[in-house]
Amino acid sequence: MSTAEPTRLAWFKSSYSGNEGGACLEVALAPGTVHVRDSKAPAHAQLAFRRSEWAEFVDFVAGS
Repeated sequence: MSTAEPTRLAWFKSSYSGNEGGACLEVALAPGTVHVRDSKAPAHAQLAFRRSEWAEFVDFVAGS
Protein backbone atom coordinates (compact mmCIF):
# COMPACT_ATOMS: atom_id res chain seq x y z
CA MET A 1 0.00 0.00 0.00
CA SER A 2 1.19 3.48 -0.79
CA THR A 3 1.95 6.07 1.87
CA ALA A 4 0.44 8.85 -0.27
CA GLU A 5 -2.25 10.78 1.56
CA PRO A 6 -5.68 10.47 -0.10
CA THR A 7 -6.07 14.26 -0.30
CA ARG A 8 -2.93 14.50 -2.42
CA LEU A 9 -4.01 11.94 -5.00
CA ALA A 10 -5.39 13.04 -8.37
CA TRP A 11 -8.70 11.17 -8.63
CA PHE A 12 -10.48 10.54 -11.93
CA LYS A 13 -13.52 8.68 -13.26
CA SER A 14 -13.78 6.71 -16.47
CA SER A 15 -14.73 8.66 -19.56
CA TYR A 16 -17.64 6.17 -19.79
CA SER A 17 -19.10 7.53 -16.53
CA GLY A 18 -21.91 9.99 -16.92
CA ASN A 19 -22.83 12.93 -14.72
CA GLU A 20 -26.14 11.43 -13.59
CA GLY A 21 -24.75 10.52 -10.15
CA GLY A 22 -24.96 6.76 -10.59
CA ALA A 23 -22.63 4.14 -9.17
CA CYS A 24 -19.12 5.19 -10.20
CA LEU A 25 -15.63 4.45 -9.04
CA GLU A 26 -12.81 6.94 -8.97
CA VAL A 27 -9.22 5.87 -9.45
CA ALA A 28 -5.97 7.58 -8.46
CA LEU A 29 -2.51 6.44 -9.52
CA ALA A 30 0.47 6.53 -7.19
CA PRO A 31 3.91 5.00 -7.66
CA GLY A 32 3.31 1.24 -7.66
CA THR A 33 -0.26 1.58 -6.36
CA VAL A 34 -3.76 2.15 -7.74
CA HIS A 35 -6.29 3.63 -5.30
CA VAL A 36 -10.03 3.09 -5.81
CA ARG A 37 -12.96 4.77 -4.05
CA ASP A 38 -16.71 5.31 -4.38
CA SER A 39 -17.35 8.61 -6.17
CA LYS A 40 -20.51 9.18 -4.11
CA ALA A 41 -18.63 8.89 -0.80
CA PRO A 42 -15.07 10.10 -1.44
CA ALA A 43 -14.33 10.71 2.24
CA HIS A 44 -15.08 7.10 3.13
CA ALA A 45 -12.83 4.06 2.80
CA GLN A 46 -10.77 3.40 -0.27
CA LEU A 47 -8.97 0.35 -1.60
CA ALA A 48 -5.36 0.19 -2.74
CA PHE A 49 -3.95 -2.38 -5.14
CA ARG A 50 -0.52 -3.05 -6.57
CA ARG A 51 -0.50 -1.95 -10.19
CA SER A 52 0.02 -5.54 -11.32
CA GLU A 53 -3.09 -6.63 -9.41
CA TRP A 54 -5.15 -3.81 -10.90
CA ALA A 55 -3.93 -4.67 -14.40
CA GLU A 56 -4.99 -8.31 -13.92
CA PHE A 57 -8.43 -7.18 -12.73
CA VAL A 58 -8.92 -4.82 -15.70
CA ASP A 59 -7.80 -7.53 -18.14
CA PHE A 60 -10.26 -9.99 -16.56
CA VAL A 61 -13.19 -7.54 -16.72
CA ALA A 62 -12.36 -6.49 -20.29
CA GLY A 63 -12.45 -10.14 -21.34
CA SER A 64 -15.91 -10.71 -19.86
